[in-house]
Amino acid sequence: MWRSSGLRLGARLCCPRGGARAPAERGHRSLVSCIDPSIGLNEEQKGYQKVAFDFAAREMAPHMAEWDQKELFPVDMMRKAAQLGFGGVYVRTDVGGSGLSRLDASVIFEALATGCTSTTAYISIHNMCVWMIDTFGSEEQRHRFCPPLCTMEKFASYCLTEPGSGSDAASLLTSAKRQGDHYVLNGSKAFISGGGESDIYVVMCRTGGPGPKGISCIVVEKGTPGLSFGKKEKKVGWNSQPTRAVIFEDCAVPVANRIGNEGQGFLIAMKGLNGGRINVASCSVGAAHASVVLTRDHLNVRKQFGALLASNQYLQFKLADMATRLVASRLMVRSAAVALQEEREDAVALCAMAKLFATDECFAICNQALQMHGGYGYLKDYAVQQYMRDCRVHQILEGSNEVMRMLISRSLLQQ
Repeated sequence: MWRSSGLRLGARLCCPRGGARAPAERGHRSLVSCIDPSIGLNEEQKGYQKVAFDFAAREMAPHMAEWDQKELFPVDMMRKAAQLGFGGVYVRTDVGGSGLSRLDASVIFEALATGCTSTTAYISIHNMCVWMIDTFGSEEQRHRFCPPLCTMEKFASYCLTEPGSGSDAASLLTSAKRQGDHYVLNGSKAFISGGGESDIYVVMCRTGGPGPKGISCIVVEKGTPGLSFGKKEKKVGWNSQPTRAVIFEDCAVPVANRIGNEGQGFLIAMKGLNGGRINVASCSVGAAHASVVLTRDHLNVRKQFGALLASNQYLQFKLADMATRLVASRLMVRSAAVALQEEREDAVALCAMAKLFATDECFAICNQALQMHGGYGYLKDYAVQQYMRDCRVHQILEGSNEVMRMLISRSLLQQ
């Protein structure tokens, strides 16, 4: 049942404008036209979007449920995505990146997330890691690490959170003591996406005193003696990507693997997260878009009390609310992406606002979609439940939405 429904879902989502026209040709109005994600994009961006939608429909949507239920990390699929340039979307071209903008990346991740939100979220984290090396690394580091990451021959993980420092990231305890031409790392990181499977770990660790100025950024390569991993976590969603603790026990890493200067790590981490917030919000928008389309279709075929659910005004109003929240989220995320690309002063606050608003609203959309499917929505044969589960964690990671409120209020009160 799932494979056929997954293929149908992908076909409906991959060409949203065509999907909007087809019902109109039969004499019916279509909801998809008012939530068309290509509205406002230039022709190049529409091209990137179509490639991403087509890839999501062909390579992701038919397998999304299997990856979730069997907890499979789809390495081969991601390497196919990298062949389209999705392994380093906003990384410079001289090291294999696509050299696209933050807005382009948002458009791409939103489209891919309609095929599998969990896997797209990992791809977005990988992109964030490659960008950090590309932006803050030396020329030698850029050319050593970035090319195999852009092809996804190698995978990357971002290591900031610790068992005792989640939202209070500046209090992290993982230490890196310099001994000659190496740093010796001790400590552990928690909830690391790709942990145990990734080849490159971009680690924030303490090389100096307490607080953010004592933190540095070091690349640790898989196979380094002293690097190990905890058990694979059992999660509500995001099951197509493994999550493990990353453990350092007298783990000696060359000083040449330090990205930027000593004490620059917290700045690098936060700048990475500004983009990461746009990325994960884009994934939420993709999940919500897919959920609205599925719900629209369900209302048009499901009958109760002798009539189609689509004729029920209460459900019509609910669907209208979902569509409105979806479009508002998309516009806010894209506005923040442009601000980040332009390095505007309000970029940090706008990224926080977009992440807060879009992840909250899009989870609510997915949850409402499940409700409007009734009992069917609670079955794993129906995709809405997976979109809901996969986007729930977006309200927690890349800085919880409570931290987003702190950043926004701080921006306001400092003026």
